[in-house]
Amino acid sequence: MFPALETELKQETLPDPYEDFMYHHLQYYGYFKAQRGSLPNSATHQHVWKNNPRYLLSGSFGEREDVIPDPLQKEKLLWPTCLCSTVHRQLEAVSRDSLMLGSPLLKSRQLHDEFGEVNPCVREPRDLFAAFSSSGPLQAPRWPIECEVIKENLHHIEWVPPQPEYFYQPTGNEKLPEIVGEEKGTVVYQLDSVPTEGSYFTSSRVGGKRGIIRELAVTLQGPEDNTLLFESRFESGNLQKAVRVDTYEYELTLRTDLYTNKHTQWFYFRVQNTRKDATYRFTIVNLLKPKSLYTIGMKPLMYSQLDASTHNIGWRREGNEIRYYKNNRDEGQQLFYCLTWTIRFPHDQDTCFFAHFYPYTYTDLQCYLLSVANNPVQSQFCKLRTLCRSLAGNTVYLLTITNPARTPQEAAAKKAVVLSARVHPGESNGSWIMKGFLDFILSNSPDAQLLRDIFVFKVVPMLNPDGVIVGNYRCSLAGRDLNRHYKTILKESFPCIWYTRNMIKRLLEEREVLLYCDFHGHSRKNNIFLYGCNSNDRKYWLHERVFPLMLSKNAPDKFSFHSCNFKVQKCKEGTGRVVMWRMGILNSYTMESTFGGSTLGHKRDTHFTTEDLKSLGYHVCDTLLDFCDPDRTKFMQCLAELKELLQQEIHKKFNELGQDMDLEGSWSDISLSDIESSTSGSDSSLSDGLPLHLLNIAHEVNQKKKMYKKKKKKPLQTRKQRNEQYQKNNLMREIKLTEDVPERAGFASTLQKQPTFSRNSENASSFTMQNDKPRLNEVVLRGRDEGTSLDPSKMASLILTKNKERMQTEKPGFTVSCSPKRSTNPSQEPVPDMKPNWSRNRYPATRRGRATMTVYPSLHIYTYP
Repeated sequence: MFPALETELKQETLPDPYEDFMYHHLQYYGYFKAQRGSLPNSATHQHVWKNNPRYLLSGSFGEREDVIPDPLQKEKLLWPTCLCSTVHRQLEAVSRDSLMLGSPLLKSRQLHDEFGEVNPCVREPRDLFAAFSSSGPLQAPRWPIECEVIKENLHHIEWVPPQPEYFYQPTGNEKLPEIVGEEKGTVVYQLDSVPTEGSYFTSSRVGGKRGIIRELAVTLQGPEDNTLLFESRFESGNLQKAVRVDTYEYELTLRTDLYTNKHTQWFYFRVQNTRKDATYRFTIVNLLKPKSLYTIGMKPLMYSQLDASTHNIGWRREGNEIRYYKNNRDEGQQLFYCLTWTIRFPHDQDTCFFAHFYPYTYTDLQCYLLSVANNPVQSQFCKLRTLCRSLAGNTVYLLTITNPARTPQEAAAKKAVVLSARVHPGESNGSWIMKGFLDFILSNSPDAQLLRDIFVFKVVPMLNPDGVIVGNYRCSLAGRDLNRHYKTILKESFPCIWYTRNMIKRLLEEREVLLYCDFHGHSRKNNIFLYGCNSNDRKYWLHERVFPLMLSKNAPDKFSFHSCNFKVQKCKEGTGRVVMWRMGILNSYTMESTFGGSTLGHKRDTHFTTEDLKSLGYHVCDTLLDFCDPDRTKFMQCLAELKELLQQEIHKKFNELGQDMDLEGSWSDISLSDIESSTSGSDSSLSDGLPLHLLNIAHEVNQKKKMYKKKKKKPLQTRKQRNEQYQKNNLMREIKLTEDVPERAGFASTLQKQPTFSRNSENASSFTMQNDKPRLNEVVLRGRDEGTSLDPSKMASLILTKNKERMQTEKPGFTVSCSPKRSTNPSQEPVPDMKPNWSRNRYPATRRGRATMTVYPSLHIYTYP
């Protein structure tokens, strides 16, 4: 309509608003990374992308992708506290530059080169499925909306004491303070926002509870006020209440695992306003375990911020007058135990932390994984993925570590090793062993390169991030111990272990899994040891004990083979090691690392440091090489040593029983489970059962069922009685009719047997009981009216045939067997158009799972940004 205007517009080079918007949008989100100086050759482009560490994170080495897209896109992000200020400035500059408009003539290098020629080189958008962007922020931890969280970011330095830290030696004069409580003391710290018993997790958000964070610490009256200021509303903290009972004496109450009333062992809290010339006493009053490592010399850990900043001193073992004893207060049926110790702080006006063991938080893990993702070498053979989201929406990370194979056959020939940690969030020692393993397997050591050449490592470094974040000791936010639910079908309630088990199941379909090991901590035994499973196959007799024995030889001052146990108890059927063993992994273990220290070798009677635990991660790698050495000399030597050790144990067992036995013959046929004692693990099996939210729903469903049965019970009973009376009346009528006809005596005798048939049909199906009898009466009456005589056998056949036709007419596709018993002839072919009779126990787990899912509905989680 306006040609002059159209010509003028064509001559102008104004940018298309839509193209500018899309370019702007794609560049901002990292999907469009083209540069003006890029080369036109598509092969060169692909080479650059292939060697870019950010792209390699989303690459594959010939394995099945276990990728789960991130469903939580709109949430707040936390800039990593572990990055330096220079990196922060660079990231801010990148963010500003990404908002600048580019040239209106610039085209996507995925479809065009810089000369305008079409050269398709479409690839997977970078960072689409990667756990982090190499230059992006970290996802902030998500908390239950009931939890208050302070806005401070805590960071502790790593430090190894220059001298061994020996166990505490009791003097016999340790004081046992009497617990007085807040009646005679002053509450100086108390959490009121913690979920109470009986409640269950509903939703989460970054930062926890909305609104202003209250000041829980007491207000100091002046510089002379020496009251300690407590705090635990940070990652992994769990102090519930502090009561000041004397000038320098405090009673502490730990918060139980969220949505439970038990599991108090882990502790981690902060104190401020310290005085260095005073001796303080702390007493934790609500511990639940009757036995503890504190009774045999273990000391608490203390961290001073002034020492860390001025002298580079980190966590260290401190404390005197340490005692673990029974609480003297009567709290009903619940028995509590106390831990008391004294301490002298190194500085005035210092900020100090106390912990049960070296903390390792979810943010610590994220910072470590971010450093791996940003490393141009490590990121080439370490593929980082999101395994799933936890109940609160926190990412559960999965690492796949292996060197790229040269051929598909070489990739398929690799065996797999699966490692995991922190299914129990308070057992932070598992994370330190995992960190040592990752440090070594990602290094440029020749042994590490060899392991990556021959294995595919699947690593889940933190199975229970929710519990780690909130400071739980054993449970997830479902209020249950995840290490008792590896057989679960409740994916929505236990996503972390459900996806882990599913990942391993799929991995077993691709390749052999040589070893599975879950890293744990132990609160009642010193040293490090393994729990395994006895193999029932005599071909592999004692083979599952070879790896632990080799590990004890490689780390003789830390690992105790005599503390290992290989008995499978019924209460441990839901643990990771037992479930994976039953899935076909012969070498399936739980590694237990003490919270205390060693009683072996040159480290005897000393506490473990983080360096000791990390060194064990290296020894796991070293033992793997010994275990898979083509030269089987070491393996056979260990196997012969195991047989000799077991023979000695059998002699000892029979001597204790006062019996003699000749072990020269069939001694290998003795059940190993009869020899070993039970594992002295935790009491976490007490937390077994459905998650709390399903328990509440199940209670409501059961109540409704009971009410429904009560309402329906009377009319059902009346109808049954009415039907029985109706059948009796019909039977009496038929008998009277047949008595009038002498020539039908045989038919009358048949009818007199009919009550037996009615009872049998009633037991088999109420439908048959209510409908078959009227059909029988119609046939008899029709035969009487027509003057015909029916043979009893023909009559039964006719009745069954009519019933079958009627049921097939009413319910198409549903067939009824005419024979009273199922055929036992194996050679008999199934009747055409009939469903085969599958064995009832063909899929027992699936049947049980489906029944459970129908009774207990899924949990819907509501999350907020």
